[in-house]
Amino acid sequence: MIFRREIQRNLKGLIIWTLVIGGLTILNLMMFPDVAKQQAAIDQLIKQLPQTLIKAFGMDKLSMADPMGYYATKGYLMIILFGSIYAVMLAGNMLSKEHNEKTIEFLLSNPVKRSGIITQKLLAIFTNLLIFNLLITVANYIGFKMTKAEFDMGVFLLLSIAPLLLHLVFASIAFLLSSRMKKSRNIVSISLGLVFVMYFLDIVSSVSGKFENLKYITPYEYVDAVGIVINKSISTTYLGIMFAVIVISNFFAYWIYQRRDIAV
Repeated sequence: MIFRREIQRNLKGLIIWTLVIGGLTILNLMMFPDVAKQQAAIDQLIKQLPQTLIKAFGMDKLSMADPMGYYATKGYLMIILFGSIYAVMLAGNMLSKEHNEKTIEFLLSNPVKRSGIITQKLLAIFTNLLIFNLLITVANYIGFKMTKAEFDMGVFLLLSIAPLLLHLVFASIAFLLSSRMKKSRNIVSISLGLVFVMYFLDIVSSVSGKFENLKYITPYEYVDAVGIVINKSISTTYLGIMFAVIVISNFFAYWIYQRRDIAV
């Protein structure tokens, strides 16, 4: 019952976020043929840009004339950043809204344990993010096909899986905050702050050798498109860290919420 209700309540948001990001992705990829034809001019333009900007977006390692290089330096960022915003807004409200809207009494009056409430809400989050990323992957595939350019399907799949893992990481952290804090506004604000701070640290680590080690504390580094395109793989160490963050965050969410004093 709870799972179905959460899917229905969050359906509108899922549709809007998917249409906006998916539509922008297709529009971005539709520009690739023109960019590839003007590669010489674009290379000259890129050389005139500040080196910090070139490094920040991986334009020093990838070619804009290659469909995967073009996508990695332009469209991919939109998916990981805006998708992470959607993930924390979804997960940050999942538990706290029951207290804000005074509906927790209704839930607790039903024959369901707190662990059951958490499980169904967590499944709703994972389901929404899985559907979101699947639809974005379909949009990407359509966009790549419209370019009529050959692309590496293996790399394409890796660049589709990586954002899902990142979104689950941020969603799990936001869900953990939701299990402890009461006000949805505070939870979402902190979660959004974390999304942007981690992205800022990733940019700083990529443009400055002095702060290179910062990349190891930001999850954006774990799904870096440049590394995935060049190596045609996702680091097993990074995969392990992301899975650990997801599991640990949700474990503590269970532990905290089952011991939380809930006034009804």
